[in-house]
Amino acid sequence: MTPDITQELVSAYVRGTATAAEAAAVRAWLAQPANQLLAQHWMQLQWEALAAAPPLPLPDEPDYEDLLRRTRQQLAPPAPRYQAAPTWRRWAAAAALAGTVAGGGWLYFNSHRAPAPLAVATPYGQTRTLALPDGSRVTLNGHSALRYAAAWQPDKPREVWLDGEGFFAVQHMPNSQRFLVHTTAGLQVEVLGTQFVVARRRDQTRVVLLQGKVRVEFDDDQQPDVLLRPGELVETHDDQPALVTHKKVRTAPYAAWKDAQLVLDETTIAELATRLHDTYGLEVTVATPELNRRRMTGTVPVGELPTLLQALEETFHLHATRQGNQLTLAEEK
Repeated sequence: MTPDITQELVSAYVRGTATAAEAAAVRAWLAQPANQLLAQHWMQLQWEALAAAPPLPLPDEPDYEDLLRRTRQQLAPPAPRYQAAPTWRRWAAAAALAGTVAGGGWLYFNSHRAPAPLAVATPYGQTRTLALPDGSRVTLNGHSALRYAAAWQPDKPREVWLDGEGFFAVQHMPNSQRFLVHTTAGLQVEVLGTQFVVARRRDQTRVVLLQGKVRVEFDDDQQPDVLLRPGELVETHDDQPALVTHKKVRTAPYAAWKDAQLVLDETTIAELATRLHDTYGLEVTVATPELNRRRMTGTVPVGELPTLLQALEETFHLHATRQGNQLTLAEEK
């Protein structure tokens, strides 16, 4: 019988104490992109616990290159060198390496080695603001993850890898050092300005520019780059990669979440249901079909889900019934 994947089982796999069957189940689970946020969150908790604990002595310094090679081989074949952004399997390998066991003790890096890459994940319904090595700031929306180096070299681009949604306020460097946001959608964003939002949810990727200027670059050489100006949006869908939407928009509905606000601007109930799922992990059912055609405009708080649902009921004359992560929206009678 296939074992249930839990945080304890993943920890045992990283420590090397899992059975062969358990290790095979964890590797299969890690290979699924849908599990990446939870895996990264568990690994981040492990790393934080290790950082707070006294270091365990090792009899001999491990072969770091060999450990990295074997960890990658366990999860997936190494990605081609020409690939611009790492796949999820490489993300998982890098995160797992932070807690890899050598000779029964936790692997630790000596001070002469480069700092381990950082991976931060947010659970549903919570945001988190991070200060990057250059002083830039990123606010992650709920159910999002960011990976970046602990330090950046001045002669190389500043790079981060995002899955989910993030608001970026990027510092301009005196040497005009590039800042790149990589996604798993076959595109990356080069920062030429200061403030923008990148969202990678399910099969859709969206970039909205608030201030400055950014360039959206595609892995497909046949797809020309898109230069965004303030108040513009670029959107792509995995099932139609050649179809790129580039248009002028009101930016408030796309960035208000960082200020704990949900801005609705002629938003349909169907769009609202998607946003509730992305932010809180709710499975939303619209019990009254007529509601799907209804559009709403207004601002409601998102800090507390009960407050949000009450505001939706009172403002838009809905009845919201929640049981666990199931939410039903029905027209008030």
